[in-house]
Amino acid sequence: MKKGNRSRTDENIILFPDLEKRLIEKGLDHLQQKKFHDAIGFFTEAKSLDPSNSDVYIGLVLAYFESGQLAKAKELAKEMLNQGIGDYIQIVDLYLMILVQLNEYGEITATIEVLLQERQIPKDKLEHFSKMLHFSRRMSEGRADQATEAALNDESMIDELNLFSCQNPKEQMLLIAKLANRNIRPYAGEITAYLSAEEGHPFLKTMLLNLLTEHEYEKEVFVKKLGRSENFNPAELGSVQNQQGLINISELLREKLENDDPVLFENIKSLLERHSFLLYPFEFKPEDPRIWAAAYHFISLQYHGVDRRKEDIAAEYGAERDEMEAALEFILMVEEISYPII
Repeated sequence: MKKGNRSRTDENIILFPDLEKRLIEKGLDHLQQKKFHDAIGFFTEAKSLDPSNSDVYIGLVLAYFESGQLAKAKELAKEMLNQGIGDYIQIVDLYLMILVQLNEYGEITATIEVLLQERQIPKDKLEHFSKMLHFSRRMSEGRADQATEAALNDESMIDELNLFSCQNPKEQMLLIAKLANRNIRPYAGEITAYLSAEEGHPFLKTMLLNLLTEHEYEKEVFVKKLGRSENFNPAELGSVQNQQGLINISELLREKLENDDPVLFENIKSLLERHSFLLYPFEFKPEDPRIWAAAYHFISLQYHGVDRRKEDIAAEYGAERDEMEAALEFILMVEEISYPII
């Protein structure tokens, strides 16, 4: 990235705390919205701040993979393996998934053979890797048919998501990402159970809902998150960025700030979009956008170190102070929820 561009990017977000964390969150947001070019930009910027952060690397690998830049995804995953960045077996699994898409069966075979020789494969993964090795050998030797290729693709997946037993949100996110271009019907029961459970990360639940929506899953699912619950038909859900509450709040903030303080506006908008993603498919309650616009304006001024009275900000938007304070409590609660790869 050119120096001039870098300074403009920093100018937009440097006043917010935890710059690296914010960049990763923005990268994840754009990855979920399928804005892969933007996601790559944010993850690349975060990588420049912390070149050894495994979370940043994984986000960047996924962004390259989803955008079809498989060679770059492979190169970056291999770099992680060579430099010992991240959980080794987890990254190997990611690397093999990329190799399957590239049809590099010889490389898959060589990689798994080294793992077996060095006894680096955990017992619970041994059968999985052994099957991949068997199918890869058949493919690389030209003894394969379509059934073998399909079997190899299946083995690059997993038998079960194990969303409840797996307590590592980063690993859960990677598992969900693998399902993007696959038949999700075998996993529908586990996905819907996770969505309806009291526990479970709001970010992962949004990812799973997006997955069901993209696959036009038409059965109603019961969703619990952030103290709210309701039935939804995934096939009828709009995208996160098209949530009416998000649009209305953003428009109020745009009218108030875009011309006078575009940097502040962009930072507030970024915060609002992140929270909307965690809240999805629920809307902001109460629905009055003036309350939320005032609350997000106030909290963002605090992040910038600007001291303004709550009643003054509320009055600017025609909102009641007590309602704005209730919205602020919700915003602070959501701010306590970290994204899964952070």
